[in-house]
Amino acid sequence: MLTQNGVPMSRYRAGRLMKYLNLSSCQPGKHQYKNARQEHTCLPNLLERQFAVPEPDRVWCGDITYIWAGNRWCYLAVVMDLFARRIIGWSLSANADTSLISSALRMAYETRGQPRDVMFHSDQGSQYTGLKYQQLLWRYRIKQSVSRRGNCWDNSPMERFFRSLKTEWVPANGYAGKDEAGRQIGGYILNYYNSVRPHHYNGGLTPEESENRYRFYCKTVANIT
Repeated sequence: MLTQNGVPMSRYRAGRLMKYLNLSSCQPGKHQYKNARQEHTCLPNLLERQFAVPEPDRVWCGDITYIWAGNRWCYLAVVMDLFARRIIGWSLSANADTSLISSALRMAYETRGQPRDVMFHSDQGSQYTGLKYQQLLWRYRIKQSVSRRGNCWDNSPMERFFRSLKTEWVPANGYAGKDEAGRQIGGYILNYYNSVRPHHYNGGLTPEESENRYRFYCKTVANIT
């Protein structure tokens, strides 16, 4: 980001400046994840870790995490478009239920113009595999895919987003209340993660820039042909 704004910077210079200013990067502790292979008895793993998607609105993924707000946990559901790792839907609630994830999906579906032929991938949580949510996906004509049981690597882009959110933005002691948490997280998604923060997967472009370049290229090619 500094280089793009005309400030010469390498990782070595950044390291020297951080040392001089007594700064250290936020690093989460190590965690040993399970690596199970068992699939859901009814819902298949259609995605099979094919996270490189050729165009927007082909594969979305979703997950839930917890955020401390006031004197209790709140739950955040997020929907990501895998093409450029752009967050297109989210919802915050005091309850980790079907209503929470349905609200995030509805936001994604409406803001993206009610697209067709989308695949939605998630873990095997009871909220995602419940009948009500399956009915909502069917109504939107969205194919459902789920990770293998206990295997977080099958939904690693969502895990990576939650790690970025919590290490870069969420205070160590959480938020004063649910309303503040909602405002701050919404600001992070809209005003920073999607539009300002460079993403390694996009070659240093933000998710918005990556999508805009794709659409401009497609429009240019269409005009030429």
